[in-house]
Amino acid sequence: MNMRTLIAATTLAGLAFFGVSQSTFAAGANATGGHETITPAFAEAIANVPGKTMTALVVDYAPGGKSPSHRHGQAFVVGYVLSGAIRSRVNDGEERVYHAGEYWTEKPGAHHTVSENASATEPAKLLAIFVADTKDKNLVTFDKK
Repeated sequence: MNMRTLIAATTLAGLAFFGVSQSTFAAGANATGGHETITPAFAEAIANVPGKTMTALVVDYAPGGKSPSHRHGQAFVVGYVLSGAIRSRVNDGEERVYHAGEYWTEKPGAHHTVSENASATEPAKLLAIFVADTKDKNLVTFDKK
């Protein structure tokens, strides 16, 4: 079993077991105009790091879909592309397209200024993994327009 299959299987299993609500992940997630679908995957306390939780969500982008600029508070984030291609830019860094099997990280306090499907014709899927304080309930905060 390759890493991509393992992560996808774990994500789906986590969704069934944990039933985490979407409100845990996003303040304003429904205000994105339907350009992406955010599905909670799992949340698990980190046994050897008291007070921290690892949380994951799956972001499905329709062709041409994008997320508004956003922040993840003080969470450390890993973005892993499950399928398709995702265009991403964090802070003032380089805008880059990541393909299935590739990933990037975001340091606490980072500003995710570009997050979108790089294709206008094919869907894309991203697994976002957060390591954050257990008490932090809004892991995604979209910029106000």
